[in-house]
Amino acid sequence: RPHLKTLRTLEAADYLLPGKNAPATVSTLAEAEAYANAGYTDLLYAVGIAPAKLARVAQLRQQGISLHILLDTPEQATAVVNFAQLHQQDFSVLIEIDSDDHRGGIKPDASQLVTIAAQLGSHFSGLMTHAGGSYGCSTPAALQTFAQQECDAIRKARQRLAEAGIDCPITSVGSTPTAHFGTDFNDISEVRAGVFTTFDLVMKNIGVCTMDDIAMSVVTTVIGYNKEKHWLLTDSGWMAVSRDRGTANQAVDYNYGQVCRLDGTVINGLTLTGTSQEHGVIELPQDYAVDDFAIGSQLRILPNHACATAAMHPVYHILKSDNSHEQWQRIIGW
Repeated sequence: RPHLKTLRTLEAADYLLPGKNAPATVSTLAEAEAYANAGYTDLLYAVGIAPAKLARVAQLRQQGISLHILLDTPEQATAVVNFAQLHQQDFSVLIEIDSDDHRGGIKPDASQLVTIAAQLGSHFSGLMTHAGGSYGCSTPAALQTFAQQECDAIRKARQRLAEAGIDCPITSVGSTPTAHFGTDFNDISEVRAGVFTTFDLVMKNIGVCTMDDIAMSVVTTVIGYNKEKHWLLTDSGWMAVSRDRGTANQAVDYNYGQVCRLDGTVINGLTLTGTSQEHGVIELPQDYAVDDFAIGSQLRILPNHACATAAMHPVYHILKSDNSHEQWQRIIGW
């Protein structure tokens, strides 16, 4: 069930999914609505449901969209059941399982698990987990361990539900690192990954991809110098690349992004060192001179976190292997 959140375009979905009935994941209801309107029929909204959004979920389900929602609290379950009873509406609900102490979810052995599943009754469809803690890994062995831990947490939770007589047809796991390094997906019905669509510097540092695999970049122009400080000034501020500093605590820190030539060739030792709203700063090592980079010349910045950088832009310029060019519109909003 690929996650469409990185690029959020209808055009990208055609590359990621074999057909419009194939399962997909989204991170906003705006995405779900856009993909549904384009004919996609099996969507998981993989963010905990807010009660105020249930009416939009219901509308999509009434259109024949198999839209699954996520929760991990009795309060959310109560809101779902109450809305369903009031409006004679069926839902498909997954309970989020905490497999790595990373963020949200219920522990597989928590008493609430069975209670919430029973409370949901016919609306309960399965379990989901996201091993976001795998982003802290840097070796294949650690990634394989995380992937196994993620699957084992779901298996344990499913077994507890089975012992309580509750059927669990969907068992959903995934993150880009664990999807690539998992080796045992027995009893797992679906695997999710998102940023694999373009990769980024965080994934490169983790060991999921190489620099050459990164398919997203921001084109920037040299607009000035600070010769006293040996800086290049560019028009790629945080409004262009985002403020994400995902590599800050990794083995290699790329600051706000890796600098490349316009043809994509990595310029070793050059990163986007600093940003303000519309300005970028590239601090040059001593083996480069500011005059090596003419005013008006263009460079590319590889992103730390592709999802965050993509979110700064309403449209993407797509360079295809046959040298043709397309523009893809991003789905915006929540």
